[in-house]
Amino acid sequence: MALPKLKSDVTEARLAGLTLPAGADWATEARQAALGRVASMGLPTRRDEYWRYTDPAALTAPEAPAAAVLATDETPIFGAVDRIRIVFVDGVFDPAASDDLSETGLEVEFLSSAMSKDIHWAKDLYGVLEARGQKPVDRSLAALNTAFATQGVVIRATAKVARPVNLIYLHQSETSDAMLHNLVRVEAGAEVTLLENGPAAARFSKVLEVDIADRGAFHHVRAQGRDHQRRAVTHCFARLGTESTFKSFTLTVNGRLTRNECVIELTGDDSVAHVAGACVGDGDDFLHDDTVFITHDAVGCESRQVFKKVLRNGATGVFQGKILVKPGAQKTDGYQISQSLLLDDDSQFLAKPELEIYADDVACSHGSTSGAIDETALFYLQSRGIPRKAATDLLTLAFLAEALDEIEDPALAEDLRDRLEGWLGRRR
Repeated sequence: MALPKLKSDVTEARLAGLTLPAGADWATEARQAALGRVASMGLPTRRDEYWRYTDPAALTAPEAPAAAVLATDETPIFGAVDRIRIVFVDGVFDPAASDDLSETGLEVEFLSSAMSKDIHWAKDLYGVLEARGQKPVDRSLAALNTAFATQGVVIRATAKVARPVNLIYLHQSETSDAMLHNLVRVEAGAEVTLLENGPAAARFSKVLEVDIADRGAFHHVRAQGRDHQRRAVTHCFARLGTESTFKSFTLTVNGRLTRNECVIELTGDDSVAHVAGACVGDGDDFLHDDTVFITHDAVGCESRQVFKKVLRNGATGVFQGKILVKPGAQKTDGYQISQSLLLDDDSQFLAKPELEIYADDVACSHGSTSGAIDETALFYLQSRGIPRKAATDLLTLAFLAEALDEIEDPALAEDLRDRLEGWLGRRR
């Protein structure tokens, strides 16, 4: 079936300047299959159901829109954490700024190296979860990344890893257009924490594929950089085995356009998946979109989606979340909440929560609310001598607290709270 002309034109224009990278036979086959998915689906437009609230034109254009580099004297985020740093500058690995990668229970390799080898475990993961995540919703920007990304890390955890791995994405060129594709395999009984921070590039595309074996645990904390004009689309695809755990939290402040998609399959009994996000947006050129799809395909599994957005000065927030419970996925516990705090009359929050259930022994709920600051609480704080703007910041932090509480490590959660408090103070 031929693509509509609009999608066809957008797709052909984007692909015209790209060439499939070379690699081992399996890597070439994976890239060609991904390119085939892009060609058959076409890149998204505003006419796509799951892009109706977010204009993808800046993400699909042949050239990246320019984005000024933000100068800041802030101390590095996660700087107090004993971690393994892996630094990318405008999407290219910087070995001089990175740490030694040796760690007990951890294997780290770079994507280009892994995909040049005839035999590598990445063969069973690269593009596999992304391809599985294309149904029932097309995610052609993720397939585009699978086809053409050459930079990224390949991580395998074989035991409980003592130190987190920190991927640091620096933005130095106003016209940089970066693609990164990261793979994580958590073996049975192993555990690893992945930290990510930084704006990465003027336009950034990132795919993360995570395969968690039985009784494995994966913790993910991400702080997307504060560049005001950056544009980014990220995808996380995860597959969970029996009694495994996946927990992911994202903090987003600033940026012109951010689309974060998370697609999770709970395929093993008694597995747990938590996805959370806190967003603070300021300005009528700010748009932040969280799109989540969680599939329960096993017995006794738990999922949580907790997303909070604070919007002001005409900012726009989007949440699209779905819980799909397949036949036989009994004793499912699914929870979804999306809320926005609108600090003026010009901002807007657009939500599309969904449940689709084909089992009868489940406990699933979803809710979405949008409202202004609590004037009674604000009056109470002001009556205690707290200035109005400072009181507003306190209530904002309290509103975001439920999402921040999803972070497993209290020290990481406290660091992000301090960052948020500082940002709010500077924007008074």
